[in-house]
Amino acid sequence: MTRSLRPALCFAAVAVLSIPFGAGAAGPAPSDPEVAAMQRQALAGERTWQLVTSLVTEVGPRFAGTPGDAQSIAWAERALREAGFDRVWTEPVTVPRWIRGTATAEILAPHARRLEVVALGGSGSTPPGGIEAEVVEVFDVEALEALPEGALAGRIAFLSRPMEQRADWTGYGEAVPIRSRGPAVAARKGALATLIRSVAIGPDRFPHTGATRWEEGTSPAPTAALAVPDAELLHRQLAAGAPVRMRLVIENEHAGEAVSANVIGEFRGRERPGEVVLLVAHRDSWDIAPGAQDNGTGVATMIEAARLAATASRQGPRRTLRVLLTANEEFGLSGARAYAAAHAAETGSIVLATESDQGGGRAHGLLVNFAAEDAAASGELAALLAPLGVALRSGEAGGGADLSPLAPLGVPLVDLDLERARYFEVHHTINDTLERVVPADLRQATAAWATVAW
Repeated sequence: MTRSLRPALCFAAVAVLSIPFGAGAAGPAPSDPEVAAMQRQALAGERTWQLVTSLVTEVGPRFAGTPGDAQSIAWAERALREAGFDRVWTEPVTVPRWIRGTATAEILAPHARRLEVVALGGSGSTPPGGIEAEVVEVFDVEALEALPEGALAGRIAFLSRPMEQRADWTGYGEAVPIRSRGPAVAARKGALATLIRSVAIGPDRFPHTGATRWEEGTSPAPTAALAVPDAELLHRQLAAGAPVRMRLVIENEHAGEAVSANVIGEFRGRERPGEVVLLVAHRDSWDIAPGAQDNGTGVATMIEAARLAATASRQGPRRTLRVLLTANEEFGLSGARAYAAAHAAETGSIVLATESDQGGGRAHGLLVNFAAEDAAASGELAALLAPLGVALRSGEAGGGADLSPLAPLGVPLVDLDLERARYFEVHHTINDTLERVVPADLRQATAAWATVAW
């Protein structure tokens, strides 16, 4: 259940309007010149673009436990200090260490073809020299679970469910179990290895990686994602009726654990420093990806949004603005879990939490999860965001993956829904580069998050 914002934490007084509780509660939020000026500054500014450019250019891929991960910790500390945060610090986080090796896939019969694949995070390895086996197509995890034990013995499982392109996240959410759970279920049914159709859209031959989870007590099996056109090709060959035989070579290393860090910056509140507005973005990326959209844009946006909100008034923010740049979201939410555990006693001080992990598109939707007695606050926030083209949506904010350890504790949440029509064309790929980021969209999203933080 969401914690009420009253009496001390009425959202209209805490995070949006900076006015006493009750003022303007009967109708839309009044126009605020401070917010308008802040939004104009964001829409004309280049700081968010400069930050993401710096991160992608100077650091690049920053997978948990790698040298890039360590470099991005130092980068984040420097970026927060240069943005003028009052306090910047790190908190150590233990992360799993998985090292990518080789991944190749080749159809041997009935029609030979080399396929574009990438190992999934957490994949095991084939024996030296690889494996050759017949391929069995299974649509999704539910179909896998329905198979009798041993049904895939000695074969390569191919999970072919496509991702549907939708305006929200539901298409991704419905397809992602073939990646996160499918390989473990296939291994339980006897499969030597698993191939999945990339959880993605678009015709490019860039396979999309991502994490897969293994059931307790089982050894990781070799598993990889096919580029979407290659998955379609394999599906057509199987649909023709002749047996399809493949050779797979997948080599990775599970190398224990490493130490990473959450990087945190604060602007201290001038009136209620014990009340915290928490802005979250994950700092890491996949090892193959420069991570511009996922999640360089999120990191840059949250740093600049906090700076704008903190400096909108010459006196500084009324409440403490805290930016949390988490370690290892991609491969296990290590940073988010560590933060929630270390700060469990402080969750009552969080008056608002929001997360940026949707790429760098324009903000167009607003969701909240405020308690019933604070319902007017959502309309007040929507009124402040309306000049940016952001509208209140039906439904309830749930936070992103990195807020999932805090959400059950009743933390008030705000979600901004971003345009992501082409996000899943580059998500978790080598093609997640700076060239896919639209500066004007990034400026608008920064203005929206700064408004939420204010």
